[in-house]
Amino acid sequence: MALVTTKQLLLKAQKEGYAVGAFNVENMEMVQAVAAAAEELRAPVIMQTTPSTVKYADLTYFYANTKTAAEKASVPIVIHLDHGSSFELAMRALRAGYTSVMIDGSHGTFEENIAVSKAVADACHPSGVPVEAELGKVGGKEDDLEGGEGNPYTDPQEARIFVERTGIDSLAVAIGTAHGVYKGTPKLDVERLSEIREVVSIPLVLHGTSGVPDDSVRECIRRGICKVNYATDLRIAFSKGVKAYLKENPDVFDPKKYGAAGKEEVKKYVMDKIRVCGSDGKAD
Repeated sequence: MALVTTKQLLLKAQKEGYAVGAFNVENMEMVQAVAAAAEELRAPVIMQTTPSTVKYADLTYFYANTKTAAEKASVPIVIHLDHGSSFELAMRALRAGYTSVMIDGSHGTFEENIAVSKAVADACHPSGVPVEAELGKVGGKEDDLEGGEGNPYTDPQEARIFVERTGIDSLAVAIGTAHGVYKGTPKLDVERLSEIREVVSIPLVLHGTSGVPDDSVRECIRRGICKVNYATDLRIAFSKGVKAYLKENPDVFDPKKYGAAGKEEVKKYVMDKIRVCGSDGKAD
């Protein structure tokens, strides 16, 4: 199957009350693992790369890996730019063949975020490529789990205006999740999520989900989340598999051996999160 876009996948998820898992991939083995998990569970899946990942290996490498995985699979697979940090990077992803693009202008002012998000949407839509943007600030691993200074959470009325003025296809919201490794249990403002859902009709996205309790993720999906991002825990799973294999086999020098061990751990993790999202069986 050829690569697909997130447009119809997320609209179907929104209509049927589940979410599509979006998994950040760092190498070929992780691409293979995500594809294998999706195939086994008959689930649509989104593979993502961040600016730091594509700086390490370039957009075209990851596009080629994911395109190959999609062509070998019988389930829908998307290649998505996660947290695109500039208009220029978003355009590079578009030209490379990415089938979904995120522009993250959340670190600028409200008007600056609107301007860059609209520009990316206007540029991508003629090619049929949907655009995700973010409003509010999803914290990082050094941030306070309750939001830090000020109010980084997404304001529902600002979200309504933002979507209307930008023309984006999906919106990442900030309700208390954070990127990286949690130092405690995140406190999610699910009532805020419901308020956003009431005034925003496009699919909503949850970032910073690695480490969030599964029941909390399911509650967010019940309240309107259609795409759930996982990143840090995939890295942890891959590293866990590699470290365990090398500990038991310290003299091994063939990277295929320990790469396969890392791949298997990622596959198990992805299968678990596909079930949490409720997208297993939704490719049929």
